[in-house]
Amino acid sequence: MRNLIALSFLLLTLFACKTKEKDTKEETVTTEKSPTEIGEVHISTQSMEFFVADTIHSGWNTLIYENKSPEVHFVLMDLYPEGITIENTKAELLPPFDDGMRLIMENKMDSAMTAFGKIPEWFQQVKFMGGTGLVSPKHTVKSTVYLEPGRYIMECYVKMFNGEWHTSHGMLKEIIVSKKTTNLNPPIPTASIDISSTNGLILKDSISSGNQIFQTNFIDQKTYENFVGHDVNLVRYDNTASMDSLIQWMNWMNPKGLRTPTPKGFTFLGGMNNLPAGSKGFFEADLVPGNYVLISEVPAADEKKLLYKFAID
Repeated sequence: MRNLIALSFLLLTLFACKTKEKDTKEETVTTEKSPTEIGEVHISTQSMEFFVADTIHSGWNTLIYENKSPEVHFVLMDLYPEGITIENTKAELLPPFDDGMRLIMENKMDSAMTAFGKIPEWFQQVKFMGGTGLVSPKHTVKSTVYLEPGRYIMECYVKMFNGEWHTSHGMLKEIIVSKKTTNLNPPIPTASIDISSTNGLILKDSISSGNQIFQTNFIDQKTYENFVGHDVNLVRYDNTASMDSLIQWMNWMNPKGLRTPTPKGFTFLGGMNNLPAGSKGFFEADLVPGNYVLISEVPAADEKKLLYKFAID
């Protein structure tokens, strides 16, 4: 009898342990959070499109962009005014930009300015909420931005070999940012960059090789001759590169600007796209020894002090 009692007690103990282990596993499964909840937004491009979720949470989000295509792209998050959708973009915004760019390539600048004059008034209410800088083919980059709830258009307006916008060939996608917030906190930076229309780009810390997290501080913001504000692009270059060719290429109003092919000797490693005044964002880069430049996508970036060169030993 004593042995029977002992055996029963042992079986009950084992059953209780198994039940507890099962409950623990079930709890682990049910509490695992989705990429949307933790603030990871996975984006990829094969050609002229964005593969990304239709709805994401508000708050801090890390955009992880994999450019699998043969061309340079970027990600820009446009917060649209209430009542405006992607259909308005296609019907009202793309045509004047298409016409204007075509006329610039035909060397008809006055007519191009007339075409741009047809840009709808609601475009002035769009808020640019960051994204990635320019990204070379077969590269993956990370940028962390704070997104308010609302309707966004994710876009890339780099130009094809014939001068036509990527947006006109499918690189715009409507995304809803919900009122639910992510659990993400902003990353801890290893370096800080101030950017303004008055003092230009200032790298405030010394940089070494390895993984770096740059905090970008947008001291102010303004609309330049090319209808957009300043941003930060990280570019590595070799001894075949001409800095003047990069400066010219970064101005889309130049017929060959932001157009395939990119200038020789440069590799685009991401950065932070346009943010409002007083905002901050973050981007990561794995730096190897070589020469680098931080540059903004504005006309005559060097004259505006929106170009900063540095080297990694």
